[in-house]
Amino acid sequence: MLVLASASPRRRELLAQAGYTFEIIPASICEDLRPGEAPIAYVLRLAREKAEAVAASPAFAALRRGQEYPLLILGADTTVVAPSGAILAKPEDDADAARMLRLLAGATHKVITGVALLAPAESDAITEVAAEVTWVTMLTPTEEELAAYIATGEPHGKAGAYGIQGQAARWIPRIHGCYFNVVGLPLALVASMIEGVELRLHAGVAPQVVVP
Repeated sequence: MLVLASASPRRRELLAQAGYTFEIIPASICEDLRPGEAPIAYVLRLAREKAEAVAASPAFAALRRGQEYPLLILGADTTVVAPSGAILAKPEDDADAARMLRLLAGATHKVITGVALLAPAESDAITEVAAEVTWVTMLTPTEEELAAYIATGEPHGKAGAYGIQGQAARWIPRIHGCYFNVVGLPLALVASMIEGVELRLHAGVAPQVVVP
């Protein structure tokens, strides 16, 4: 069984769309960027910490009892990297959202999602991590358009202050890479990781942690 370590409705919808059956146990961790931390290292660390937090939670212990098959915990974190190299997490308020969108306007930026898959065990727990990068080109909206978009509330809770699946789509003429990664979960990467961990579980072989 798969356990999603996130309360994100977008990740829930994507997993369901891909046909997975799963439980949800949201993880609560500090998501502050560490000094000098690179974008990929940042999202990989948060994804792993989310999965580990759920593995140590009473809710997971209760879910695990009586399960015949191993439970896999999926943690993920998405961030946006502006053309300047600045890491854009979730905006603090409307002014911060406007600041982020201005940084992205008229250029191509990166969206990076870190994914961690954890199969807890009494010994030799399996942990795999990987990251997906997508390049997104954004047009330059007017200040009036920005204000109207922010007023919808859509930027709240979204890395980079926009959702490609929402009204901001009208400003995005092209992407290079996985679309679902920009929404919040690179499904093909997740599927390959789940398949790999399940094969190793059946073979009784614990893989090494993979950090790109």
